[in-house]
Amino acid sequence: MALRLEDKKLFVKEVNAVAGESLSAVAAEYRGLSVAEMTELRKQARSAGVYLRVVKNTLARRAIEGTEFECMKDTLKGPILLAFAKDDPGAAARVIKDFAKEHEALKAVSLSAGGQLMPASDLAKLADLPTLDQARAMLLGVMMAPLSKLVRTLAEPPAMLARTLSARASQEAA
Repeated sequence: MALRLEDKKLFVKEVNAVAGESLSAVAAEYRGLSVAEMTELRKQARSAGVYLRVVKNTLARRAIEGTEFECMKDTLKGPILLAFAKDDPGAAARVIKDFAKEHEALKAVSLSAGGQLMPASDLAKLADLPTLDQARAMLLGVMMAPLSKLVRTLAEPPAMLARTLSARASQEAA
């Protein structure tokens, strides 16, 4: 079913608004996926907080104009879908990467994060970025390491004395 001009304008406006708020984007070719597989992909994207749309190339080029994803314009060829991650920069890449493991028909074409265009081969790098909670946990672990080492160092002399006295008492009892 062909879109009317008004529908196309609304569609471009919607995708542009989402792109303006997003941290990263992935363009992927979906040629060869069945309707059921596309539905499953959309379901996974929705649960990961990723905005996923099948977009005509001309509309996609217009939609990403004026956003940091404008660098992707030249890579949008063939039947593509755009996945935008709003909260977690690696979320869209993770969804595409995980789904592509089981479905070879889905292929990443290009990625963009921070206004920089990346080749499709960098999909794993972007997907392996830690989530916000993981990054906080890593930072907390780094901050706590010196403190926990200090506590262990301060607790060792009394513990060593207690072990020595216990060993001496068991020697005298024997």
